[in-house]
Amino acid sequence: MNPDPNRPSFVIVMTDTQGTNACGAYGNAEALRTPHLERLAAQGIRFEYAYTTAPVCTPARSGLFTGVHPCKSGAWSNSMSQYDNIKTMGQRFRDEGYHTAYIGKWHLDGHDYFGTGECPDGWDPDYWYDGLNYIHDLGPGGVDLWRTKLKSVDSLRDHEVTRDFTWAGGITDRAVRFLESASQGDKPFVLVVSYDEPHAPFTCPPEFAEPFRDYWHELGASAEDNLAQKPNHQKEWSETNINKLNIDEGRLNHPLYFGCNSFVDSEIGRVLDAVDTHIPDQAAVLYTSDHGDMLGAHQLTGKGPVMYDDITRIPLLVQLPEGRHAGFVSRTIASHVDILPTLLDMAGVERPSSLDGESLKPVLCDREENQDKAAFIEFDRFEISNDSLGGFFPIRAIRKGNMKLVINLLDADELYDLDADAAELVNLINDPSQEAARNQLHDELMAWMHERRDPFRSPKWERRPWRDSQQYGWWGDYRLIPQDGYITDVRDYFTGKIMTHGAETDRKGSSANN
Repeated sequence: MNPDPNRPSFVIVMTDTQGTNACGAYGNAEALRTPHLERLAAQGIRFEYAYTTAPVCTPARSGLFTGVHPCKSGAWSNSMSQYDNIKTMGQRFRDEGYHTAYIGKWHLDGHDYFGTGECPDGWDPDYWYDGLNYIHDLGPGGVDLWRTKLKSVDSLRDHEVTRDFTWAGGITDRAVRFLESASQGDKPFVLVVSYDEPHAPFTCPPEFAEPFRDYWHELGASAEDNLAQKPNHQKEWSETNINKLNIDEGRLNHPLYFGCNSFVDSEIGRVLDAVDTHIPDQAAVLYTSDHGDMLGAHQLTGKGPVMYDDITRIPLLVQLPEGRHAGFVSRTIASHVDILPTLLDMAGVERPSSLDGESLKPVLCDREENQDKAAFIEFDRFEISNDSLGGFFPIRAIRKGNMKLVINLLDADELYDLDADAAELVNLINDPSQEAARNQLHDELMAWMHERRDPFRSPKWERRPWRDSQQYGWWGDYRLIPQDGYITDVRDYFTGKIMTHGAETDRKGSSANN
């Protein structure tokens, strides 16, 4: 392989349903048994405050792999595919001459969890291995075992589950094979290794789950939340599922989740070893997850229409070639939508103006922190195909500095000071002492929705019980979608002439070149 520092290669490793509270690189390392992620953090850069774009699978993945917030990409709920004009990381890097391969869970084609088995445009089909491919390899008996019979540590042992049976094992095998091949090639590459684990059904060899039989995970102060100050929909959610978990005195016992969490760490270790063996100092390695799991915090389980750090704050570790800036901890707030702009910037590719994220290259390469940066998080519904978690719950949130503002469009709003209240117990939305900070965040959130052309924007987001800012009214300008490097000319409705890109119109919608 002919390394070119101006065209670096990238290995992107991601997990599903693994928040910072399940990653030993962020604390509790001895108990969690995730040594390979700790190794990656020690050899790389750890972002202390990285956030998902949405705390549910498809929207989160859409933000990560397109650099565009899911409300705009079309994938704003599970079971929804992205719009055809939204380009993915694979397509963009493929068109820049990169070899691009995606191995593992995709969850972006509108066919929900398992996918179609068909490789989408932009990725090498020789390495494609989504859920449907895995199902075909298992056969009917194996699928039944995987999905319905492995419900305890004993069942994992009784059925003699090995890594070769798991989806993660097959993903890693293909990733290692790709890296071996890439080491002999002359093209830079983007490899995505996308694990389903530690997502349910928590399948792993029994030796990984066994140490967690008697492990009780401390939930901390969030276990004390009675939801009295919180929106009604959180109480309704809690009443339906909190009894599904084994919780006692603020501690959770869940050996399958934590065992699977440790197992996927071991598979990530195999990928890291392959990087060190086949392409040492030739690729940047990035690890993240799509979202976390409430795990009983705030009396909630799984993920859904809340903005607590338990499910929105995700791990983000980056190892640069030659171990540059090893051990650096960044406090710049980062987002899933920043990942694609960052990789393009590192590869010397101009960032399309259509992308929502910002490049983190100044942080990664020069340690230039940006304390004014914010993360914007959204939720609209859990899934189109069913009525899970109450249906439509439009939420927009901003995390900036030590504060987080959450607008629950159909319910009460929330404001938290994360320095004083990391567990997000005290809702400050009506606290007079926080009015200035709250209103500033509100203005920034409304401006973000307007500037990013959030399809769900409306004056209703401004007209809250605690404030009516009235900045954006009934009428507004018509604005073209920003350039993405692929977009065709747009013609004015009234004249048929090509419109000036970026120009705003009057209320009647005409701004054609004359």
